[in-house]
Amino acid sequence: MRPAVFLRDRLPRYLILAVASALVLIFLFTFHVPAECVVIVSVLALIGAVITELWEFFRRRSFYDKLSSDLEQLDRKYLLPEMLEEPEFLDGRILCTAVQEADKSMHEQISAAHRENSDFREYIEMWVHEIKLPVAGLQLMCHNDGNTRYAEQLRRIDEYIENVLFYARSGSAEKDYIIKPVTLKRVFSDIAVRNREELQERCISLRTEGLDTEVLTDAKWLSFILGQLMNNSIKYEADEIAVTAEVLPDRTVLHFRDNGIGIPAADLPNIFEKSFTGENGRTHGGSTGMGLFIVKKLCGRLGHAVSAASVQGEYTDISVTFGKNELYKPE
Repeated sequence: MRPAVFLRDRLPRYLILAVASALVLIFLFTFHVPAECVVIVSVLALIGAVITELWEFFRRRSFYDKLSSDLEQLDRKYLLPEMLEEPEFLDGRILCTAVQEADKSMHEQISAAHRENSDFREYIEMWVHEIKLPVAGLQLMCHNDGNTRYAEQLRRIDEYIENVLFYARSGSAEKDYIIKPVTLKRVFSDIAVRNREELQERCISLRTEGLDTEVLTDAKWLSFILGQLMNNSIKYEADEIAVTAEVLPDRTVLHFRDNGIGIPAADLPNIFEKSFTGENGRTHGGSTGMGLFIVKKLCGRLGHAVSAASVQGEYTDISVTFGKNELYKPE
């Protein structure tokens, strides 16, 4: 708090005191009080007023300067009420009480919102598990009857259901994953088998290299990530999918590359944003813009980095980077 700001704020008080002091002086002179007495009383009153104002200024400056400093240093500004120390002056105590009450109310509202969100997420997860049963039954019926007419649509329904489930869990993924050594080849093989019929139907060839590498991740979440990349490659007219692992001293980089329609340069910076469909999403129906968003979110939760490179009409290369833990030494 600067002195000029303090004085400007209290200017009305000083004007009232000045008027009151002038009236007192007029009253004293009217009753013929000796000038020496008037001067002494005036000087004492002025000294008392100056001391009072200095005391007020320094104790208020100490409180408000600390308040401003704490607020500036905090990354999470809402933690400020936890650091407030109640001052000696009344309006400061009123301020602290008001801020703490507001903070308490905010925490209650956040807790209620968290409970509501948790209940909704649990309902969504339960619904997904329930709806997957009839979908799986329909897929089995189509397979047994040799009817492939509806198989593609059922597969897409199942894919969207998986998206809902993983998106619902992505907010608390740390409660549902186990980080351990996982072989990239095993995870990708499961994805290839799951999409085998569609890959054969569309005559898409697979090429892999270096997937015997182990990385530290969660197999289930990584399987979903690679499944999303596989679905995108199929959706966007790839003829060949190449999955290669590049082992570096401090990290392992998995490249998921296809020769499909590619991504326009203007869309490339935004493909991991929520609900972004871009030019390809408008020309190829069925795009929700959620797949790569969930991939990015899950990679962040797992501590992996994900990036994309593409040339429209030539290729798309999605890279997932796995860090290495010095405490883990593969055999």
